Amino acid sequence: MKRHVSATLDIEVTDATSLEFKIAVARNPASELSESLTFTLDGDRIDAREILAEHGTRVHLLEVAPGSLRVEYSASVAGKGDPPPVTDYDISKYLRPSRYAEADKFFGFTGGEFDLSKPKAELVQDITNWVGSRLLYQGGSSRSTDSAVDTMLSGAGVCRDFAHLTVALLRAVTIPARLVAVYAPGCNPMDFHAVVEAFVDEQWRVVDATQLAPRESLMRIATGRDAADTAFLDNHGGAITLENTVVTAVVDGEFPSDDYLTPTSLT
Repeated sequence: MKRHVSATLDIEVTDATSLEFKIAVARNPASELSESLTFTLDGDRIDAREILAEHGTRVHLLEVAPGSLRVEYSASVAGKGDPPPVTDYDISKYLRPSRYAEADKFFGFTGGEFDLSKPKAELVQDITNWVGSRLLYQGGSSRSTDSAVDTMLSGAGVCRDFAHLTVALLRAVTIPARLVAVYAPGCNPMDFHAVVEAFVDEQWRVVDATQLAPRESLMRIATGRDAADTAFLDNHGGAITLENTVVTAVVDGEFPSDDYLTPTSLT
């Protein structure tokens, strides 16, 4: 399967600042990646510095003066990569509460809501289905600062909110879980998408309570504890306005289907 993605961001920079972008497809030696990434400020090309983070995540750091910034990324990925590796430290880190996935606040709730005696794989599916049935997918219903607890109380959100609540509940029942930002062919509305990887049966398995896109088509961008680690844009120091974002993601040939029940790894 060959997949093609692109992202265009238009940003008005009011005060000089340092920006971090996570929009490039994560590198996987087992797949073939061709790509282009450009930054132009008031029409002039400027250079960014790439920082390699965990799990193949690539951060592009840009020092930028006031002006109109355009970011353009495109990539084609041929084949499927290797399954994500597992380390002892990952298992430890992704069990802990984090900024947007406060697992410790759900300990009592999960004990009364879910059958904790079930096998881990079944519990993962139960929690994913529960989040998908309890939350309403509604654009504009949440804030960028909302956490899993906020989402639980509001009953609505977008993909990152679904993912944060899923991650928090999984960690609360001692299943390591992490958030993954992805390109998602078939996603409607099309945008950067967020899904969850849960550690079960000695592998990282991808689940998505929104069921907005088939998991086989997803392409990893960034992986971390929650959106604090995976946001497509971070601003440090100055003032900016994100004027426009356009994301595309398609596959060549027959589009994959997904029953959302079969265990699947994000490669």
